[in-house]
This record gives sequence, structure tokens and C-alpha cells, in this order.
Amino acid sequence: MKKAVFAMLFAMVLSVVSAAFAQDAAPAADDQAAPAAAAEATDAAPAAEAEVAAPANNSYKILVPIGCAFIIAGAGFGIGRIGGNAVDAMARQPEAASAIQTAMILAAALIEGATLFALVICLIM
Repeated sequence: MKKAVFAMLFAMVLSVVSAAFAQDAAPAADDQAAPAAAAEATDAAPAAEAEVAAPANNSYKILVPIGCAFIIAGAGFGIGRIGGNAVDAMARQPEAASAIQTAMILAAALIEGATLFALVICLIM
């Protein structure tokens, strides 16, 4: 259980760190590109104003697939443990199988929801 929690926390920290890198990289590139674009606009003809500034530094995007892999692996491991422990509990107490199954499905749905949210955030970045 501790390993699953550690894996999920690590995946969340990794996705937050990649988001922080994304926010730090974008303003620095915009600040450097703005004076250069303004200088070019004053010296060049109006046709040159249509040029697009240089793209921002996107080196943080290397971490996005790694973060997605950790998120999916952690969710798969967690749901597998939930399912395995639920089957063990149902084998020990067959009369409580319906309550155990309901709790298992609810926990798995919550993990899936958090996983989907984390993957969307990771892919947006």
C-alpha cells in the first residue's frame, strides 16, 4: 500500500513540476522576443510585421510522457490492488460481497477520475 501511495504522489509531483517549468519558460521567451520584434518592426517594411516570434523554450515537454507513464502505472497498480484485496475479502466473507463490491467499484472510479484528470493536465502542458 505504501508503495502505491508513493508512486501516485511521485506522479503528481512530477506533473506539477512539469507544469511549473512550463509557466517559467513561457514568460522568459516572451520577454526576450518582444523587444526584438519591436526593433524589427520599426526598421522593416509593413510586410515583416506578419512574422511570428520565435517559439518558446519547450524543454519541459520531455517530461510529459514520463509523467503520463507514471500516472497510468500508478493507477493500474492501485486498481489492481483494490481488486485483489476485494476478491480476498469476498472469499473470507461471502455474505458481505455486495457491500465490498460497491466499495471496490467506487474506489476504482475515484482512482480513474483522478488519473484522467492528471493525464489531461499532463497532456495540456
